[in-house]
Amino acid sequence: MSTRGDEDPATGHARTLLRTATRYSGTRCVALCLVSTAATGAGLLLPAALGRALDLLLAQAPATRWVLYCAGLVLLLALLDAAQTVLTGTVDARSTAWLRRRLTGHVLGVGPRAADRFGSGDLVARLVGNAAEAGTTPAARAALLAALAGPVGGVVALGLIDWRLAAVFLAGAPVLTLVLRAVSRGTSQSAARYQQAQGRIAAALAEAVEGVRTVRAAGTEDQETARVLRPLPDLSRAGHRMWQVQGRAAAQAVAVAPLLHLGVVAVAGVLLTRDRLSVGDVLAASRYAVLATGVGVLVGRLAGLARARAAARRLGEVRAEPATGFGVRRLPDGPGRLELRGVTARRGGRVVLDGVDLVVPGGTTLAVVGPSGAGKSLLAALAGRLADPDEGEVLLDGVPLRDLPHADLRRAVGYAFARPALLGGTVEQAIGLGLPDPSPARVREAARTALADDFVCRLPDGYGTAVADAPRSGGESQRLGLARAFAHGGRLLILDDALSSLDTVTERHITDALLGDGPGGTRLLVAHRSATAACADAVAWLDGGRVRAVGRHEELWRLAAYRAAFGEGTSSASTGASAEGGVPA
Repeated sequence: MSTRGDEDPATGHARTLLRTATRYSGTRCVALCLVSTAATGAGLLLPAALGRALDLLLAQAPATRWVLYCAGLVLLLALLDAAQTVLTGTVDARSTAWLRRRLTGHVLGVGPRAADRFGSGDLVARLVGNAAEAGTTPAARAALLAALAGPVGGVVALGLIDWRLAAVFLAGAPVLTLVLRAVSRGTSQSAARYQQAQGRIAAALAEAVEGVRTVRAAGTEDQETARVLRPLPDLSRAGHRMWQVQGRAAAQAVAVAPLLHLGVVAVAGVLLTRDRLSVGDVLAASRYAVLATGVGVLVGRLAGLARARAAARRLGEVRAEPATGFGVRRLPDGPGRLELRGVTARRGGRVVLDGVDLVVPGGTTLAVVGPSGAGKSLLAALAGRLADPDEGEVLLDGVPLRDLPHADLRRAVGYAFARPALLGGTVEQAIGLGLPDPSPARVREAARTALADDFVCRLPDGYGTAVADAPRSGGESQRLGLARAFAHGGRLLILDDALSSLDTVTERHITDALLGDGPGGTRLLVAHRSATAACADAVAWLDGGRVRAVGRHEELWRLAAYRAAFGEGTSSASTGASAEGGVPA
């Protein structure tokens, strides 16, 4: 028989996350539970002490000791409340930080699939807002025992005073139970819809921020604002529904609790007239009835737990996305021979690469060309295992990439992208990203190879300039990305359109460095310019998700369809080719 977790992996992962987060702050959770329970115990002792002190005062007997007991309990309650506040804040912060670290590491382990499925904006909303809400669960659970102990202790205390007082209260207890059950169920459903609407708004906002220049250039600020805020009515309805559930529960509790309290006090008054209870007992019974009807505290606790559970489930959806697994085979010595065998890859239900077979001999340079949408960038991602094929396998020096340990794979393969993300505090750290011990000499040599050294030296603090404070063009950013790839080294260097923003002179210098004694053994270049393809040892021509041909650029240039991949007209076929690359000047 399937368990609930088997039917819904996200819920199972959410429970596991919350259990582990609770264990992470286990000592503090235990301390919070003990402090909260002690505060509840002190609160239960106080009415009895007050009642006893009142009886002694009315009898004109010495009551100093009981008055001091009452003062001590009040002081103890204040101290325990302060400790509970500090522990709750600490546990919430630790749990939230732990959830964010775990989920961030998992998202990075999943790779681009996570952003493809959830969207970058929604992921940020989950890792920031939902993690903070789910992070309140351990502390709320730890304090829930004390929240339950208050009403239960109040009923027990009423029974100790007189069993008829407890019987009056218990007569209305089923109504309070139904109220608590309804608020928990209704809040969970509405909180889930509320958080989903928040995620959609965050995803749309991230897209708008990323394309802010396009929006301003098109003058569509109002339309874009409307698109971002389109889920707002759903957010409003879910929020109103959530507060309606809690408001209805609170109203029902307010309607029932005073009746129960009044019933207890009335019975206590009757017993007082019959000399079955003292005035102090009536006072204590009145206070215990208030504690026993403290459903408002439980409603708040359960509503908070319901919202946290809904948030944790959204984290569980991310956790359910499987991370990339790695093997244990060591990479043998080799020149960096890259091989794709029957590689098929789908994106969005569409076959982008279909049965691709391709071999890049070690130490050579292969340019990958083709029209837009042909799958060039996806092939580059598969070649270094930034993504996995749906069918087939990719091998490096005879070893499938799936079988390699993560560290070995990343050391062996270097990447440069069209729009590099320059991570790190300074320019030097951005270039040396991923290196175990990046020396300044190695970083600077890589920058020289990428023709980035001159403009870096002109920055206010040179290589020590903060990346955020380093003004640069798109081409200069690309050169820093290339420098990072060159500093990385490895037996396979993959350039995914990493030369597109460079001027032709700079591109030619960098290409010469790559094909000469530059970094990397085997090079795979996604190329959009014919000049880049002409410098490679061979060209793989992608079209319609298949390798249409592999050969020298000057040989393929004779084909009109190949020239069309670069936007060249057929008239170029008759133009004389240069001796170096067979490309018109």
